[in-house]
Amino acid sequence: MNQAFYTGLTGMQSYQFGLDVISNNISNINTTGFRSSNAEFASFYDNALGAALNGGPTNDGIGTGVRVQTTTMDESYGSFLSTDSATDLSIGGDGWFGVTSNFGDMFTRAGAFTFDSDRNLVSYDGMYLLGTMGNNLSGDTMTDIVSTTPLAAASAQDKITLPVNLTIDAEPTTTANFWGNLRSDEALIRQNSTVIAPDGDDSFLTLDYTKSAIQPEVGSSWDILATLSSKVDNTVFDTQEGVAVFNSNGALESYTIAPLDNEGVSLTVDLGEDFAGVTAIDNLEVSYGSSHDGRTAGELIGYDVNIHGEVIASFDNGVSSSVARVAIFHFQNDQGLERISGTHFKESSNSGEPIFYTNENGESILGADLKSFSLENSNMQFEQGLTELIIMQRSLDANSKSITTGDELIKKALEMDA
Repeated sequence: MNQAFYTGLTGMQSYQFGLDVISNNISNINTTGFRSSNAEFASFYDNALGAALNGGPTNDGIGTGVRVQTTTMDESYGSFLSTDSATDLSIGGDGWFGVTSNFGDMFTRAGAFTFDSDRNLVSYDGMYLLGTMGNNLSGDTMTDIVSTTPLAAASAQDKITLPVNLTIDAEPTTTANFWGNLRSDEALIRQNSTVIAPDGDDSFLTLDYTKSAIQPEVGSSWDILATLSSKVDNTVFDTQEGVAVFNSNGALESYTIAPLDNEGVSLTVDLGEDFAGVTAIDNLEVSYGSSHDGRTAGELIGYDVNIHGEVIASFDNGVSSSVARVAIFHFQNDQGLERISGTHFKESSNSGEPIFYTNENGESILGADLKSFSLENSNMQFEQGLTELIIMQRSLDANSKSITTGDELIKKALEMDA
């Protein structure tokens, strides 16, 4: 009879703990990045009632109670919620965001980040998001355009700081490309292209074509006057003369135009070759087109994060570049992580140190897609939680009943003795 009391008491204690775990799960059903817990139970030592016969695999026994063995983390993924913020991030697969504060590094699936007063990406509880900054930022100026920012070592990740007034300097034009068609019945044909001066201002590059006084026996020859001038007041910066020679089919055979002086920068005129560029075919319409390298100065429009974790800065001159990369950490044993809160965990000796996955070239990769404008909901399913709550409550009631039954049996025994 004492066994009934002991078994019931340990059962009530254990299942009360289980109720607390499930209740906590349900209360966090709307917590972003929450990972629910599962309570696991084990029996105390059994009292053997009989030995196995003939070497059989089982013994008859009766347990002496139940105890809480551990709580495990549910590693399933929550659903994804679309948001209107580019700094709301979710992980489409395995992995963890790294965040840090004065209390050390922690790891989370909660990806609701924003900017603090120093333009650091932080969680809403003030922890810095960890990642790798690019080498193309100097103060509030981006010095280089890159498509990717390689991840530093997992142990070398730091906070991500993104300037609010980022700019990119102008880059002068060094090559202007022209294409189109010339017709011999036109006295003067003009082609234009906008080019970028070193100070970022626009200039005009004009090519004037006139038929050469002396023509080859086969094909045609055109004199070219190249003029580089100011877009504002038509001030001429430089002029160069050249000749373009075409074969009988109108394809470009050769041309000579010396580079122009683009305010201290050499500017090359490229007319193409063969039929890829400028042609001279009489039965086609006169046409022209142009392109050039270089760029105007640009001011930041905003930041976005792509699926590879690249933080992309976009400018009003059409330039986009990676300036940082968000890190996604992995562990040998996620179940070994030490839970600090419903959404934050710390590494332990059981989890191992945080690592990065690598590709076949030995380069660090995220190992999962990163989604911006998206948050991962709690992985707790409400209907599952209610079902577990009912089961746990009935288990608690059953153990309570065993104590009541044991008490009644003792009373009966005492009455029989009397």
